[in-house]
Amino acid sequence: MKKKVEVYILAGFLGSGKTTLLTQMLKEEQQANRKVAVVMNELGKVSIDSDAVPKSTPLSELFDGCICCTIQEKLESTLQELLLNNDLDAIYIETTGAAHPIEVLDTILSPIFVEQFTSPKIITLLDILRWRDRDILSVQIKQLIREQVKHAEMLIINKVDLVSEAEVGSILFELQAINPHAKTLLTNFSKIPPKSWMQTHSLERSAHTSTHVKDNLYLKTFVYQFQSSIDLNEFEDWLRKLPETIYRIKGYINFKNTSGIYLFQYSYGTPLYMKELVKVPLNLVLIGENLNTEQIKAELQDLENK
Repeated sequence: MKKKVEVYILAGFLGSGKTTLLTQMLKEEQQANRKVAVVMNELGKVSIDSDAVPKSTPLSELFDGCICCTIQEKLESTLQELLLNNDLDAIYIETTGAAHPIEVLDTILSPIFVEQFTSPKIITLLDILRWRDRDILSVQIKQLIREQVKHAEMLIINKVDLVSEAEVGSILFELQAINPHAKTLLTNFSKIPPKSWMQTHSLERSAHTSTHVKDNLYLKTFVYQFQSSIDLNEFEDWLRKLPETIYRIKGYINFKNTSGIYLFQYSYGTPLYMKELVKVPLNLVLIGENLNTEQIKAELQDLENK
C-alpha cells in the first residue's frame, strides 16, 4: 500500500513570521532526508519568499488570489501535480495572511485525496502584538485572526519578547478560551523545538465563520517596481506616514550610497532590512485594506525622482 503524505497548513495573519517558520521546518526535513514539497500562495502577482525554499525542494507558487477562496481549484490541481511527479513524505502549504485555514483544509480533504494524505494539520502563527492591539483592526480582520486561532492544532505565539510576562499570561488565557485543544508554544523569531509540529494531533472540527479575502476583507495588493535607487532616510519618512491599514510590505530595494540590494520587510509598523547576495528585480509588494494605489505609486515615484 502506498504511504500517505503528511500535510501541514501554515496559517497566520500578514507579517506573523510564517516564512521564517517554514525555513526552519524545511531545514529540519532536509537533515532528516525526508522528501517534501512546498506550496506558497501570494495575493499578488509577484513572488518574494520563494528564495526561502531550497532549490532541491519541489515548489509550486500560486499567485493573484487566495487559495481559501478565489483560486481554490488551482490548489487542488497543484496538489495533484505534486503527488504525481514526486515521491513525497510531506507537503507544506504557506497560506497568505488573509487565508481562512478551514477553507484551505476543505480543498485538501477533497475525495480525490482521501487515500493519499494523512489528516492535515493547521499550524497558526500569531503575532502577539497584533493580538494585543487588535482593537485598532477592522472587524473583518479581527474575525479572521480569531478564526485562525480557533482552528489550529498547533498555536505558535510569536514575538513574546516584545511584551511583559503579565501580558503574555493574560493573552495566553484569552487564546486558550478560544481554542483550549491546541498545542501552544511561546516563541521569538518563529523558533520552535525540533519536530514539535509533527507531534500534533488532528482536532475534531467545529463550524467556522467564512471570511474570504474577496468578499469580506477587502484586502488589496499593489506591486511597484523601482527603476533606480532611493534615499533610505526619505524612504523611512514615507513609511512613518503610512496608514495603519497597510499591514505588510515585502520586496527588494536599492538604496543610494550603498552597494547591493536589500530585502525589505515591513509588518506592524516595523521595518527590517537584509542584504541580498543575488541580483533580483526591485519589486515592492504592499498588502492592506482599501489601498490608494494611485497615491502610493505617485509617492514611490517621487522617492525615485529625488
